[in-house]
Amino acid sequence: MTTAYGFTDDQQAIREGVLKLCARFDAEYWRRTDETGDFPEAFVAAMAQAGWLGAAMPVELGGSGLGLTEAAIAMQAVAESGAGFSGASALHLNIFGPMPLAKFGTEEQKRKLIPRLIAGQDRMCFGVTEPDAGLDTTSLSTRATRTNDGYVIRGRKMWTTMAQRATKMLIVARTTPRAEVKKATDGISLFYVDFDREKIAATPIPKMGRKAVESNAVFIDDLHVPADALVGEEGRGFYYLLEGLNPERVMIGAEAVGLGRAALKKAAAYAKERVVFGRPIGQNQGVAHPLARVWAELEAANLMAFKAAALYDAGQDCAAEANAAKYLGGEAGFRACEAAVLAHGGMGYAKEFDVERYFREAMIPRIAPVSREMIFNFIAERVLGLPKSY
Repeated sequence: MTTAYGFTDDQQAIREGVLKLCARFDAEYWRRTDETGDFPEAFVAAMAQAGWLGAAMPVELGGSGLGLTEAAIAMQAVAESGAGFSGASALHLNIFGPMPLAKFGTEEQKRKLIPRLIAGQDRMCFGVTEPDAGLDTTSLSTRATRTNDGYVIRGRKMWTTMAQRATKMLIVARTTPRAEVKKATDGISLFYVDFDREKIAATPIPKMGRKAVESNAVFIDDLHVPADALVGEEGRGFYYLLEGLNPERVMIGAEAVGLGRAALKKAAAYAKERVVFGRPIGQNQGVAHPLARVWAELEAANLMAFKAAALYDAGQDCAAEANAAKYLGGEAGFRACEAAVLAHGGMGYAKEFDVERYFREAMIPRIAPVSREMIFNFIAERVLGLPKSY
């Protein structure tokens, strides 16, 4: 259990161990992946060998059985090491992504499928967002039609991370049309399927940052899957997704703080070394104060993230805290990266100082996996008791 003011010795050892491993992959390594778009295979292999891909998976399935707190510590350390979201996103889906399968899959599914993910033999992508649905998951149009021996899936997904190298896909699809269910959240099912490239086309989306971990537009055309590809009960997929939303928000918030810390470390070092008018620029309050402010913001966001993680690990409701952690982490991380660029002056725009890459990546946790406005809606309705606005 995390203490009120910091990590336990074991948790601190996790942080130090991940940072030590990440030190093998320097700024030049991440700069190169960002420029070329090459996936950080060596980094992911090293993390897999160290057992981090199965950090949150049950021990009986080959995982470490650690909690959300420990997983967030590890992923924050990855981002903080300088890997940023190029490193964190290369691992993110493997840490908590398979949790619906671990929680709601059959014993046979768990024993057969999860150890392969932990070992890195399979790579998973997650098909949720759609071009015409976005955050309104209940309006998704991807269909899974029952056949004699399974289902046929047809539809489109957007912003599917890792689809270029995935061997498996966890995908949500409607098994009952929305017009035929009493609640919009019913009739949606979850499937774990082979990524059959004869039936699934994935096209990378050019984007402003994190080039090494691609996002895709995915087109699924008559994908036949067996009945045992269904995870849990038919029609309950939306509720299974909800189980993973809070952990994902906590992880994103913690990673955003890590990215902000990486940027702040670069800026502070530069402010001590860069001499203008006969004195280091960090001696000027116009440079020092913005950096001091973002340190405070990052630490406050960090406390919320690990409060949410502690609540989750204790089996308590953490929805408000998890949403707040994602919002606060995203905003603090962005402001830290912005301050780092500005502290470098013109050199902040140069790739060799890395802060421009951090700045581009800092937009990710502000946008995904849920918008700031939807977080405000949730808190307004569920915490403050205000009327629903949409």
